[in-house]
Amino acid sequence: MKTTQAAAYLLKKSSKEMKYLKLLKLLYLADRKALLSSGRPISFDHYVSMDHGPVLSHTYELISNGEPEQGRSYWLTHISSPADYKVHLIRDPGNDHLSELEIKFLENIFQEYGQRDQWDLVDNVMHKLPEWEDPQGSAIPIQIRDILTHSGKTDLEAAEIEHELESISDVKRFFNQQNM
Repeated sequence: MKTTQAAAYLLKKSSKEMKYLKLLKLLYLADRKALLSSGRPISFDHYVSMDHGPVLSHTYELISNGEPEQGRSYWLTHISSPADYKVHLIRDPGNDHLSELEIKFLENIFQEYGQRDQWDLVDNVMHKLPEWEDPQGSAIPIQIRDILTHSGKTDLEAAEIEHELESISDVKRFFNQQNM
């Protein structure tokens, strides 16, 4: 839900439509900024290096694969499947799952990068991030530790953040199992 709300926030800032590659890049940059600034990402998605730079892997799958087999997803209730390399906002999901700080990160990323086109972002921002590796047509997982240490966190700080994120993920998994 948070990723859908974050994407919707960015789409609203961009006349409710955007090239999906650009949206993927802005979401990654916002997640990265949140991780480096607060020790917590917005999405809790997994990161991968792809040919056009880092992406949130589950979010990439949502955009790429369209409809899930078991009904309409929350994402696709609010954000269109891609057409002509673009997605648009179908219905505003609101932002009740985003904190004020997360909205601030999204706003800052949009202010800094929102006017740039997708290829400028790929060539001059994403490919220059220290955690990105050229996967040569594949996908390479990006570890949170790599993002943190390449950005100046010590190994100890990175380990503490990773441990806290693992604990949060464990709690989320527990509650998701209880709600099945």
